[in-house]
Amino acid sequence: MRDELERVLDDVAAAMPAEAPPVAPPIERTDAEGGRSWSRGGVSFAILGDAGVELRLDPRVAAAAARTPDAAPSGRGPDWVRFNPRILDPHAVDRLEAWFGFAARRAADSRGRGDGGS
Repeated sequence: MRDELERVLDDVAAAMPAEAPPVAPPIERTDAEGGRSWSRGGVSFAILGDAGVELRLDPRVAAAAARTPDAAPSGRGPDWVRFNPRILDPHAVDRLEAWFGFAARRAADSRGRGDGGS
Protein backbone atom coordinates (compact mmCIF):
# COMPACT_ATOMS: atom_id res chain seq x y z
CA MET A 1 0.00 0.00 0.00
CA ARG A 2 2.86 2.39 0.79
CA ASP A 3 4.15 2.19 -2.79
CA GLU A 4 0.66 2.92 -4.14
CA LEU A 5 0.27 5.93 -1.82
CA GLU A 6 3.68 7.22 -2.85
CA ARG A 7 2.81 6.91 -6.54
CA VAL A 8 -0.40 8.92 -6.06
CA LEU A 9 1.41 11.60 -4.04
CA ASP A 10 4.15 11.92 -6.67
CA ASP A 11 1.56 12.11 -9.46
CA VAL A 12 -0.36 14.87 -7.67
CA ALA A 13 2.84 16.81 -6.95
CA ALA A 14 3.89 16.57 -10.59
CA ALA A 15 0.46 17.69 -11.81
CA MET A 16 0.27 20.78 -9.60
CA PRO A 17 0.69 23.95 -11.62
CA ALA A 18 4.15 25.43 -11.47
CA GLU A 19 4.13 29.04 -10.39
CA ALA A 20 7.04 31.39 -10.72
CA PRO A 21 8.91 32.08 -7.47
CA PRO A 22 8.35 33.78 -5.11
CA VAL A 23 4.64 32.98 -5.53
CA ALA A 24 5.04 29.26 -4.79
CA PRO A 25 8.32 27.42 -4.44
CA PRO A 26 8.56 23.99 -6.02
CA ILE A 27 7.45 20.90 -4.17
CA GLU A 28 10.41 18.94 -2.88
CA ARG A 29 10.41 15.24 -1.99
CA THR A 30 13.03 13.95 0.43
CA ASP A 31 13.75 10.88 2.51
CA ALA A 32 12.84 11.69 6.10
CA GLU A 33 11.69 10.09 9.33
CA GLY A 34 11.77 6.53 8.00
CA GLY A 35 9.77 7.44 4.90
CA ARG A 36 9.25 10.24 2.41
CA SER A 37 8.50 13.89 3.08
CA TRP A 38 7.04 16.51 0.75
CA SER A 39 7.69 20.16 1.48
CA ARG A 40 7.41 23.57 -0.10
CA GLY A 41 9.68 26.43 0.85
CA GLY A 42 11.02 24.44 3.80
CA VAL A 43 7.53 23.71 5.17
CA SER A 44 6.76 19.98 5.41
CA PHE A 45 3.18 19.21 4.49
CA ALA A 46 3.06 15.45 3.81
CA ILE A 47 4.97 12.57 5.37
CA LEU A 48 4.60 9.01 4.14
CA GLY A 49 5.55 6.17 6.48
CA ASP A 50 4.55 2.64 7.34
CA ALA A 51 1.37 3.85 9.07
CA GLY A 52 0.12 5.74 6.01
CA VAL A 53 0.49 9.35 5.00
CA GLU A 54 0.20 12.31 7.34
CA LEU A 55 -0.88 15.63 5.84
CA ARG A 56 -0.72 19.13 7.31
CA LEU A 57 -4.09 20.83 6.80
CA ASP A 58 -5.94 23.66 8.48
CA PRO A 59 -6.93 22.47 12.00
CA ARG A 60 -10.66 22.61 11.14
CA VAL A 61 -10.11 20.71 7.90
CA ALA A 62 -7.92 18.15 9.68
CA ALA A 63 -10.60 17.59 12.31
CA ALA A 64 -13.22 16.97 9.62
CA ALA A 65 -10.85 14.80 7.58
CA ALA A 66 -10.09 12.65 10.63
CA ARG A 67 -13.77 11.65 10.75
CA THR A 68 -13.69 10.12 7.26
CA PRO A 69 -12.98 6.44 6.53
CA ASP A 70 -9.38 5.28 7.00
CA ALA A 71 -8.33 8.62 8.53
CA ALA A 72 -7.46 9.59 12.10
CA PRO A 73 -5.92 12.48 14.00
CA SER A 74 -2.14 12.60 13.80
CA GLY A 75 0.17 12.88 16.76
CA ARG A 76 1.97 15.70 14.93
CA GLY A 77 -0.61 18.26 16.03
CA PRO A 78 -4.13 19.54 15.44
CA ASP A 79 -3.42 20.58 11.85
CA TRP A 80 -2.27 17.10 10.80
CA VAL A 81 -4.35 14.08 9.75
CA ARG A 82 -3.18 10.49 9.19
CA PHE A 83 -4.62 8.63 6.21
CA ASN A 84 -4.04 4.89 5.86
CA PRO A 85 -6.57 3.34 3.48
CA ARG A 86 -6.94 -0.43 3.41
CA ILE A 87 -7.54 -0.20 -0.33
CA LEU A 88 -6.73 2.68 -2.62
CA ASP A 89 -10.09 2.87 -4.37
CA PRO A 90 -11.24 5.94 -6.36
CA HIS A 91 -12.79 7.53 -3.24
CA ALA A 92 -9.54 7.19 -1.29
CA VAL A 93 -7.54 8.58 -4.23
CA ASP A 94 -9.92 11.56 -4.48
CA ARG A 95 -9.47 12.40 -0.79
CA LEU A 96 -5.70 11.93 -0.97
CA GLU A 97 -5.38 14.17 -4.04
CA ALA A 98 -7.56 16.88 -2.50
CA TRP A 99 -5.80 16.84 0.87
CA PHE A 100 -2.32 16.78 -0.71
CA GLY A 101 -3.20 19.73 -2.96
CA PHE A 102 -4.68 21.68 -0.04
CA ALA A 103 -1.63 20.92 2.12
CA ALA A 104 0.80 21.96 -0.64
CA ARG A 105 -1.01 25.26 -1.25
CA ARG A 106 -1.20 25.94 2.47
CA ALA A 107 2.53 25.28 2.88
CA ALA A 108 3.28 27.82 0.15
CA ASP A 109 0.92 30.36 1.75
CA SER A 110 2.38 29.87 5.23
CA ARG A 111 5.92 30.88 4.24
CA GLY A 112 5.11 34.57 4.39
CA ARG A 113 3.32 34.27 7.75
CA GLY A 114 6.27 32.65 9.52
CA ASP A 115 4.00 30.08 11.15
CA GLY A 116 5.50 27.00 9.52
CA GLY A 117 2.09 25.98 8.22
CA SER A 118 0.22 25.88 11.52
